[in-house]
Amino acid sequence: MKPAHLRVNNVCFEGLAPSHQSGQYPGEIVFTTGMTGYPETLTDPSYAGQIVVFTYPIIGNYGIPSKDKWESGKIYAAGVVVSDLCTNPSHYQSESSLADWLKSQDIPLIVGVDTRAVTLHLRNQGTVMGKMDCGSGPDRKELNYKNLLDLVSIKEPLSHGKGTKRVMAIDCGMKSNITRHLLARGIEVVQCPYNYDFTNEKYDGVFLSNGPGDPADCHETLAIVKKTLEKNKAVFGICLGSQLMGLAAGAKTHKLKFGHRGHNQPCLHHKDNTAYLTSQNHGYAIENNTLSSDWEITFTNLNDNSIEGIAHKTKPFFSVQFHPEAAPGPHDTNFLFDQFVSLL
Repeated sequence: MKPAHLRVNNVCFEGLAPSHQSGQYPGEIVFTTGMTGYPETLTDPSYAGQIVVFTYPIIGNYGIPSKDKWESGKIYAAGVVVSDLCTNPSHYQSESSLADWLKSQDIPLIVGVDTRAVTLHLRNQGTVMGKMDCGSGPDRKELNYKNLLDLVSIKEPLSHGKGTKRVMAIDCGMKSNITRHLLARGIEVVQCPYNYDFTNEKYDGVFLSNGPGDPADCHETLAIVKKTLEKNKAVFGICLGSQLMGLAAGAKTHKLKFGHRGHNQPCLHHKDNTAYLTSQNHGYAIENNTLSSDWEITFTNLNDNSIEGIAHKTKPFFSVQFHPEAAPGPHDTNFLFDQFVSLL
């Protein structure tokens, strides 16, 4: 290990980096409060371009499972910052340590950082661009944050499973566990590129996936979502998909000060006045009081009262800002997949 620094808003947090790392690694600095689930978090395409700071003090203790348990085929996070790194993981399904896994995919790591201090800084100042400084060497090029969907989406439509109902899933960086949940309910899922217009094809419903970046930059996807809402077929959105549904319905979105990332975000379901713990990873939300009278708010975040779910009052359209597929996170809201299938 060698000295390294996490630079955030001209504030420098000291740490250590593996000796093979060098140069500057830019990215949007975000924090997540999850105690577990780091393999799923880092392979979630929604984290593309982001340096993930884990607030839980010990990360890596159960290693990395096989690829079929990841949320995509690779790590999408731009970097990893932890307080204490476990170098000797213990789990019967572990195939690698966290450090070795990151090295194999050329993802930078800084350990020994006071991640609670970083988190307090981000909560006070807001999420910002920063960099991991690992000494002299070639600097990594910053991503184009205006076109992240082209990085994370598939390039051609891909069909999964068979069933009597056919769902077109707009892939803006769709997590694998979402596909698993849909397939488990006996439907055919056609995974479509973010800019693929399927609206003249045969289908029974539409799914709008999670993904990275600002929803207002997703012009091609938004145009397709607007066309889907002109029909009377079921539409279900998650995370970025919820923001896109809101924009297509005429609402506005805004960037949250430091976002919601973790597995314990409490959300109130207005229909039955029940609070659910949810898994979340987003930096944007639908603005309060911008939905038209045809729509209603179905879930609200109990920490900051931001919108966590919307639904059309008469048509089969609904979405949630959190992740009911629970990868990682609680399974409390899995019933939303059943709700979607019942509308097909």
